[in-house]
Amino acid sequence: MALTVGSKAPDFTLKTKTAEGLKDITLSDHLGKENVVLLFYPGAFTGVCTKELCDVTGGLSAYSDASAQVYGVSPDSPFALEEWSKKFSIGFPLLADYQKTVTEAYDVVWPDFAGLGKGTARAVFVINKEGVIAYADQTPGLGDMPDFEPVLAALATL
Repeated sequence: MALTVGSKAPDFTLKTKTAEGLKDITLSDHLGKENVVLLFYPGAFTGVCTKELCDVTGGLSAYSDASAQVYGVSPDSPFALEEWSKKFSIGFPLLADYQKTVTEAYDVVWPDFAGLGKGTARAVFVINKEGVIAYADQTPGLGDMPDFEPVLAALATL
């Protein structure tokens, strides 16, 4: 993982799907306002990803208390993400990195996802209000869950 703590987080604009329609989410809109947690994951409707995002949803108050907005990022379409979010009551916006441009910018490309070509690795980034990466971690395998205690510890220092 090339992006490290202390690096400037690459800005991006990605789509999310809400009841009102497609909406753009831009990282730089959070500068000076709140911290951001980016959860990169390989795909909606998969077991480990569902567990990860449901676990984070269950503990969202800890992120809110740290003045942090959580976003999930995957290469799925915004329409699939909306359905997955509804089905499992995921409590934060899911961003569609359909072209994998943000996955590439954050250097969390998985070389081969289930024989389908390049995918998105499972990774977590904490970005402070100044747009600097305060925490970065990528799991060794797609089936591995991130450890969220260091994420919360990093947020507590901001």
